[in-house]
Amino acid sequence: MTIKQLIILGLSAGLIACSPKTYTKIPTGKAYDFFSYKPNQAAKISAHRGGGDLKGYPENCIESFDYLAKKLPVIIECDIDLTKDSVMVMMHDATLDRTTTGTGKLIDRNYAELSQYRLEDNQGNVTPYKIPTLEEVLRWGKNRVTFTLDVKRNVSFAKVVDMIHKTGAGDYVAVITYNAQDAAKLNKLDPNLMISVTIRNRAEYDRLRELGVPDNRMVAFVGVKEPDADLYKFLHEKGIACILGTLGNLDKQAAAKGDQVYKKFIENGADIMSTDRPLEIAKVLY
Repeated sequence: MTIKQLIILGLSAGLIACSPKTYTKIPTGKAYDFFSYKPNQAAKISAHRGGGDLKGYPENCIESFDYLAKKLPVIIECDIDLTKDSVMVMMHDATLDRTTTGTGKLIDRNYAELSQYRLEDNQGNVTPYKIPTLEEVLRWGKNRVTFTLDVKRNVSFAKVVDMIHKTGAGDYVAVITYNAQDAAKLNKLDPNLMISVTIRNRAEYDRLRELGVPDNRMVAFVGVKEPDADLYKFLHEKGIACILGTLGNLDKQAAAKGDQVYKKFIENGADIMSTDRPLEIAKVLY
């Protein structure tokens, strides 16, 4: 093989490497199809806080989201909070101390002040990366990932819905709620949005329906321990996909007993696993 041929081969390989086939492309208007239950569908992986446990890749960070999205089709679960001047940014904690080089409360800082800080991974390593805004994240995510958005107390659902509309992200997001009242409020703001709702028993489902949240807009978070098989069956019959929170104890169980445990969670009824170990699950599933 000539030097010229080797160069062409190398360039071709580089182009292939730069064109990940793992990005999640959803046709316009198909968030419902993606987040709803279908028999025999492939299980999905949701990265809790979009990563963080990998060295050099902080949680709630576009660079971490992109790193994972190039390795597996992934749902990014991420957190939205507010600056003093009402800019929505990605941050789990109310304070800057744990995940950035800054200190103090996020709500006491204007957005411009955040530029001096850098994100840290979960081991405390400082990275070059900055705190992203919700708008930046949603624009980046199109044709790359899907999102479940965790809205912190300082942020109104109306403000988040406005940004989803502004960025056209309704096609690839679900918004997380923790009680039926918030789910109903969100459904009134935009009846087309998919909503992650907590359903650990029939009573929680009934309350959601009483408040007018339709089955075809629900994705059910069934808790951080496996529910009864009857709950999975009940929700699946209504076309509602189920998210099992493996983050915490179930992830620890898999790490101790072997990652094949994740396959058992799927066999038992989980459609989506929300995890701190997305790469480990991907090795088992793909």
